[in-house]
Amino acid sequence: MKRHARFRAVPGEKPRAYVLEMFPYPSGAMHMGHVRNYLIGDVIARLALTKGYDVLHPMGWDSLGLPAENAAIRDKRHPAERTAENIRTFKEEMRMLGLSYDWSREINTADPETYKWSQWFFLKFRERGLVYRRFSNGTWCPGCQTVLANEQVKDGLCERSGDVVEKRRMPEWAMRITRYSERLLQGLDELTEWPEEVRKKQRNWIGKSEGASLFFQVEGSEERIEVFTTRADTVFGCTYAVVAPDHPILERIVPEERREAVEAFAREQARKAAAKTHGEELPKEGIDTGARVIHPFTGEKLPLWAANFVVSDYGTGAVMSVPAHDERDFEFARAYDLPIRPVIVPEEGELPQPLEAAFTEDGLLVESGDYTGMRSAEAREAIAKAAEAGGFGGPAVSYRQRDWGISRQRYWGTPIPIVYCDACDPEGEGIAVPYEDLPVRIPPINVAEVLTGEGEPPLAKVPEFVNTTCPKCGGPARREVETMDTFVDSSWYFARYLDPHNDELPFRRELADEWLPVDVYIGGPEHSTMHLLYFRFWTMVMQEMGLCAEPEPVKRLINQGIVNGPDGRKMSKRWGNVAGAREICEKYGADAARTFVMFAGPPEKDIDWSNEQVEGCARFLQRVWRLAYQNHGGADARHEGAFEGKALEIRRAA
Repeated sequence: MKRHARFRAVPGEKPRAYVLEMFPYPSGAMHMGHVRNYLIGDVIARLALTKGYDVLHPMGWDSLGLPAENAAIRDKRHPAERTAENIRTFKEEMRMLGLSYDWSREINTADPETYKWSQWFFLKFRERGLVYRRFSNGTWCPGCQTVLANEQVKDGLCERSGDVVEKRRMPEWAMRITRYSERLLQGLDELTEWPEEVRKKQRNWIGKSEGASLFFQVEGSEERIEVFTTRADTVFGCTYAVVAPDHPILERIVPEERREAVEAFAREQARKAAAKTHGEELPKEGIDTGARVIHPFTGEKLPLWAANFVVSDYGTGAVMSVPAHDERDFEFARAYDLPIRPVIVPEEGELPQPLEAAFTEDGLLVESGDYTGMRSAEAREAIAKAAEAGGFGGPAVSYRQRDWGISRQRYWGTPIPIVYCDACDPEGEGIAVPYEDLPVRIPPINVAEVLTGEGEPPLAKVPEFVNTTCPKCGGPARREVETMDTFVDSSWYFARYLDPHNDELPFRRELADEWLPVDVYIGGPEHSTMHLLYFRFWTMVMQEMGLCAEPEPVKRLINQGIVNGPDGRKMSKRWGNVAGAREICEKYGADAARTFVMFAGPPEKDIDWSNEQVEGCARFLQRVWRLAYQNHGGADARHEGAFEGKALEIRRAA
């Protein structure tokens, strides 16, 4: 029997179980913080085996992405070399720990055999209207002339060049996950074996709100601005409207005499937004654009402001401001001496005069035309219906969730299978690479010349990659030089394990019917929103494509707690407090390491690493071993030769 052959998943007549841990990014040696995730899955998989299940327990490598590229920029060494070394190290240590993986199903996202199918899905999703080209705000370094990831910005400066960064509208490819917002939300009710905290985070991330859409006509223009509000009952208190500083409508409606000032304000806000730290709230600042909008119910001409508390890629990028009944609007109105008009009063009592704070509760409408005297809830419904009847709005649902931008200006990622041809595609919408020409491979490069971290995207510096022929006319064309977000790879990898060497399809439907959904999925709670939402979205689309029967990828989700180092902080190379898996196994043995991790606490609870306690586990196991050895054939018996029969059973049990 080949080594580990007993862990190969070969379905027969037995019940089946698919156990999966979130696959690792191979960043180097494994520490015991990593190990806990894999050990939980290993114990579950082994238990299922002992219960007579056919078990699928695979492992692979999430090996593309920014860390490897940054290391290559720093060390001038190809990311493929470092990644291959790290995978070998990780794999050796996983075997040292005795993890029960079916290595015949191993996948690597940097392998064309795997990323070919991410490209295939990109094209299929585009055909379904789920992939599109858009503009979004990116963090731009004027010195390096490139878009930066958040990790590359420190205190508002480019980590590499030291230049002040700024926000800039950039074209990118995106996926319409928002088309599935309601399904993703409703599906959470069925995920009864997922932690409630994860489901709560996903509900909040999706952020469903019911309200009304209202249109404000721009004075002297055919343009109109759409706003969404959950408080349509306050519309008669709207005294100004606000758009994001970079809202595209401003280019068309700002009067000439205000244009320079408004553009300068937008540039300054872009710089400040790029420089702010995560979670920092900037002081609210704005500028009167000089444009006016018409109140849809009263016909009043209202000033249109641009302000930094509205962002262009969230909602409609515009809000109606009702300072008497919204704290943010009240603060802004006081700062810029804008009118504050109360239109809601408490059902009992009165509002103080003058108003010292926004009244944000429901109440009775006043100074609101035909709706005066109505309660807020009744008025919201009536006003939304009136807007619908009048053709300037209506009842609406909004979601906080945004579409998923998947473009990355990197080399070490899955190339996007699109070409551009001036003759066939003058609008630059992109022409799909034919399926038979997939994969579009990551090209070989001179690392020192291409991975500089400066200028245009790395792939744009590889002429033999960029220059190609148009699949429509056969003339000269240019390849897309952006690569895909690595979350694409982790959104469907669980299904590739079913059929990892299939060159005709990402996986066969009959195998999906046998194994999916995953029975148990183990990973950290930090993935509650982005990865797990993309994971669920992708599975819903695969079901619609007929690739699988179930709309959800996983039945049961386990969030393992973190392992703290001896200093009490989360075990991390950053803090220098790691206990290396190899060192622990070599010093105390894999069984001792496994025993400590599994007995230190419930899977979902944090644990503190202790070499002393691991040593205690090792002494305990030595006593068990001596006891078993001394008694497997009599008190004084010594076993010679191969272990078999009862001796083999005792050895395995020990």
